Amino acid sequence: MTEPELNEKGVVEYLREHRDFFDQHAELLATLSLKQAHGGRAISLQERQLEVLREKHRVVELHLAELIRTGQENDAIADKLHRWTRQLLQCDAGRIADGVVDGLRTVFGVPQAALRLWGLREEHAARDFARPVAVDVISLANSMKHPYCGMNSDFQAASWLPDGGRTTQSLALLPLRKAGDPLAFGLIVLGSPDPERFDEGMGTAFLERIADTASAALSRLVT
Repeated sequence: MTEPELNEKGVVEYLREHRDFFDQHAELLATLSLKQAHGGRAISLQERQLEVLREKHRVVELHLAELIRTGQENDAIADKLHRWTRQLLQCDAGRIADGVVDGLRTVFGVPQAALRLWGLREEHAARDFARPVAVDVISLANSMKHPYCGMNSDFQAASWLPDGGRTTQSLALLPLRKAGDPLAFGLIVLGSPDPERFDEGMGTAFLERIADTASAALSRLVT
């Protein structure tokens, strides 16, 4: 380390340890000047301190605005989840599967949604959601610990969507399980022609709540 670096470091440490230095030597403030970050003109130390404080204040304001926006978005999603759950509670067993899918489309505004269940009770075996599911899809659902969000990479389950998944650019896969059961009894597929609707970087907390609620509602249909 060179001598100028030592001297500079010593000055910095001294001023940190003696924060009242300029109170005791106020006459120095009038002789000190700093180069302004934008424009290049010389400004006083007090002006520079004000600039630094304004910049910190601006950063805090931007961070606060982002927190408020995120909070408002979360409140809106929580309200939708509450309304969807209320609708499911009003459905009987014969309508519960339709209620899950219809609610996802209407309440959450999901363009494409589909559902398949396996291991169903005999009285539900003829329903649309009971159509055969490929072994690979069941294995995928069993292996998933959390919902998947991302691009539609030719997932077999995307073919369940209304247009066969031909326009689906991004999707979410939500495995359905009974409480404490490691094996899935169904899978919800949410799709969108917007490649960013279900981005792989998005959080899955609310999707997990949707999966948990749907699992609780639909578990009465399986053995």
